[in-house]
Amino acid sequence: LFSFVELGMSTTGELTTLSTNNRMTLSSLINQVGNTPLIPLRHNGAELSDAVEIYVKAEWHNPGGSVKDRPAAAIIRHGIANGLIASNRQLLDSTSGNMGISYATIAASLGIGVHLAIPSNASEDRLSILRALGAELTLTDALEGSDGARIVAAEIAAQYPNRYYFADQYKNRENWYSHYMTTGPEILQQSAGRVTHFVAGLGTSGTLMGTGRYLKENLPEINLIAVQPDGPLHGLEGLKHMASSHITENYNPELPDLQINVSTEEAYELARQLAREEGLLVGVSAGAAIRAALNVAEGLEQGVIVVLLPDSATKYFDLDFWRA
Repeated sequence: LFSFVELGMSTTGELTTLSTNNRMTLSSLINQVGNTPLIPLRHNGAELSDAVEIYVKAEWHNPGGSVKDRPAAAIIRHGIANGLIASNRQLLDSTSGNMGISYATIAASLGIGVHLAIPSNASEDRLSILRALGAELTLTDALEGSDGARIVAAEIAAQYPNRYYFADQYKNRENWYSHYMTTGPEILQQSAGRVTHFVAGLGTSGTLMGTGRYLKENLPEINLIAVQPDGPLHGLEGLKHMASSHITENYNPELPDLQINVSTEEAYELARQLAREEGLLVGVSAGAAIRAALNVAEGLEQGVIVVLLPDSATKYFDLDFWRA
């Protein structure tokens, strides 16, 4: 995607503190981010028209295991190229899990330190992965959720401005722009321009904002569907109930053509169904996105629906619904 020159890897200054091996690792690892497969769903449901097609964008094929590799890679590229991140200055951000894992995966290949503020009720699997990747963790109040973790990260950054680069994924332009530059073009190409509906969940909102902007520019008639939990108290990791959450700077509520609210129970059921009927082990936010896509599909006579599935089920097997 980027040569060393384009990344600023051959310039002088802080970037020269990175070893030659790390430069090579950056090239090989980051070049594996994106170009994830588009997979057709086999069982669309008897009530759907034969002229309605549903495809899923399988983001767990990224090296860090989720869609968050895209913004993490873009933010790290930008930080290195502009001297914001170096061997003596760590990357700092808040996370609920996946973005932190993406940061830590890519940064580990560079010898760059990562410090993450993460709610203390994050699953042990996620915490273990982050620690294994060498990330430093500050556990924040579980009741404050991801919004509280963001506040704590900002406080750490203010206290130690020379130690950390606070990436702040919620307002970082590279978040949505990474999807504008990669996810949108991939979907347009993989669907041969046939996509009529794009479905994605709302968290930081970068996925829908960036992908949606690109698709709207190239396919003005496309419908963008935003998916969120049906209430402030939910079990859909990675998704935000926008009415009760801090609205991120990247979010434009006027971009989606439709917003669909999905319950935790519906999402769990669809995640289980995808595993047993499609062979797709996906996370709970992916289950929510499929539920929303089916709601849309049931009202169509024809169309090509692309649903972004953020991650696999590997970090969610502690949830009881898998044993139902």
